[in-house]
Amino acid sequence: MVTPRPAANKPHVCLTTVLILASLALMDAYLVEQNPGPRRIGVCVTVLAGDACFLIMLRYVAVWAGLEVHTARRGYAMMLWFFYIFILEIKVYFVYQNYKSQDVKPMDAGASRRALTLLLSVCMPIVFITLAAIDHLEYLRPYKKREEIRSRLFWVVLDLLDVVDVQANLWELQGDGLPLWVEGLMFFYCYILLLVLPCVSLSEISMQGVNIVPHKMMLYPILSLATINIITLLIRGGNLLMYGDIRVSGIMMGKNVIAIVVKSCSLVQYRKHQLASPQDRVTDMQKNSLGHVHLFKTQPVPALPRVVIEDFTSIPEEEEEECDDSEQT
Repeated sequence: MVTPRPAANKPHVCLTTVLILASLALMDAYLVEQNPGPRRIGVCVTVLAGDACFLIMLRYVAVWAGLEVHTARRGYAMMLWFFYIFILEIKVYFVYQNYKSQDVKPMDAGASRRALTLLLSVCMPIVFITLAAIDHLEYLRPYKKREEIRSRLFWVVLDLLDVVDVQANLWELQGDGLPLWVEGLMFFYCYILLLVLPCVSLSEISMQGVNIVPHKMMLYPILSLATINIITLLIRGGNLLMYGDIRVSGIMMGKNVIAIVVKSCSLVQYRKHQLASPQDRVTDMQKNSLGHVHLFKTQPVPALPRVVIEDFTSIPEEEEEECDDSEQT
C-alpha cells in the first residue's frame, strides 16, 4: 500500500515567498533609483526578466520546502537559501558598485546606504529562521531540546549580522576607501560565507534526524569559529591598523572575542565528554556486573524440604531369627 504524500504547509510557503520577493523587490528599487534617465528602462527590463526566472524556480522549490517542514529534512530549504542569497548578493554587488561610482558627500547619501544595511540585516536572518522552522518540528517534543536548537540558531543569526556588517563597511561613507583588491576580497569572502554556512547549519538538523541531539551538532560551531569569529576579527583589525579604517565596528569585534572564548570552551567540553564516555560505559558495565554478583551472593538459598524414604526391601532382624528357628524345628 502506497503511503499518501504529505501536504505542503501553505502558511509557511506563503510566508517564505513573501519575504524573499519583498527583499528582492526592495533591492530592485535600489537598482532602478540609482540609474536615472534612459538607462532606467533597460535596468527595469533586466531586473524584471531576472525576477520572472527566479519566480518560476521559487514556485517549485518553496512548495518542496513546505513539504518537509514537519520532518527532519531540510534539503529543499538549503536549496532555497542558496538560490536566494545567490540572487540577492548579485543585486547587492551592483548597488555597491553604483554607490562607489557616485561622487557625493557622505551626508547626502548616508541615509540610503544605512537603510541598505538595515534591509540586509533584517531580511537575511528572518528568511533563515523561517526556513529552519524549528517550531514546526512535531517530533521535537521536549521543550529543553527545542530551546537548545533555537539557541544554536541564534548564533547563526549573530554570524549573519557579523558578515553583513563587514560588507556594509564597503558602501557606507565614513572616510577614505580601502584598496580595490581588499574590497573585492572582503565582498566575495562574505558572499561565500553567506552562501555556505547557513546551509551547514540546516544540514546538521537534517543529519541528526528524528533522534536529534543538540550538543552533538558541532560542525557549524567549528566552521564559524574559524571562518567568521577569527577571520573577520583579523579583517577588522587589519583594516583598522593598516589602513586606518574608522568604519570598523568595535561591538562586533567584542562579539567575536566572546564567541571565540565560548565556542572554544564548548569544544573542549565536548572533547572531554567524547573521551570520557567509553570509560564511563566500561565503568557502568563493571558496576552492573558486580552488583549482580553481590546480589547473587547475598541472596539466601531456600532450604530444600527433607524427604525420608524408608527401606522396605530389607527384612528386620527379629523376623529373620524366627524364620531360622522354625526351620530347625
